[in-house]
Amino acid sequence: MRPEDKPDGQKRSFVEEARRAQIIESAIGTLAELGYTGTSLARVAERVGISKGVISYHFAGKAELMEQIVERVYRDIAQFVLSRLEKEATATGALRETIRSVAEYMRDHRTQLLALGEVVTNLRTTPDGALRYGIAFNEPIYDAREALFRRGQQAGEFRPFDARVMSVTVQAALDDMFAYWVTHPGHDLEAHAEELADLFEHATRSEDPGATANR
Repeated sequence: MRPEDKPDGQKRSFVEEARRAQIIESAIGTLAELGYTGTSLARVAERVGISKGVISYHFAGKAELMEQIVERVYRDIAQFVLSRLEKEATATGALRETIRSVAEYMRDHRTQLLALGEVVTNLRTTPDGALRYGIAFNEPIYDAREALFRRGQQAGEFRPFDARVMSVTVQAALDDMFAYWVTHPGHDLEAHAEELADLFEHATRSEDPGATANR
């Protein structure tokens, strides 16, 4: 019986959780080094120093392991960014800090970014073969950022604009920033993020000169 198949209410033990985390970490490193096609359960097991059967006990297969990586990375990013947003009282400040903090996190977690890119661009669903993580996967991100824009508009910080369009545009800019950094590791990621923060502050701010902004 795999841990996921335990009766309702019965949680995984500390040892099981630690082993799953170790396997996920190994898979992230393997993906970053060998790419999606080069990453197999056997390769991940070899990296950890365990048998492939141990991985099969904790995960149904490669697809489930890949999904857990995406969940883990997104959760870690969200926790980091949200902790930075707690001190931001304005929507303008929150927008700028979101852009800055996600870049700061990825700067120190390049391996996670590489692994995430491999999974998102390669993992497909069955039986239709569509990408598992398409644009629709970003809907919760779009929703949260749209809510931020609407809050700023209601407070008079932001000018009238389509909040969904702006939300999608911000995310596309962030995705392209990271894609460029992966291709050009020497690129100044934090300076790029600062430029984006300036760009979107100017694009969204109210034309009212008395509106509050937080730089």
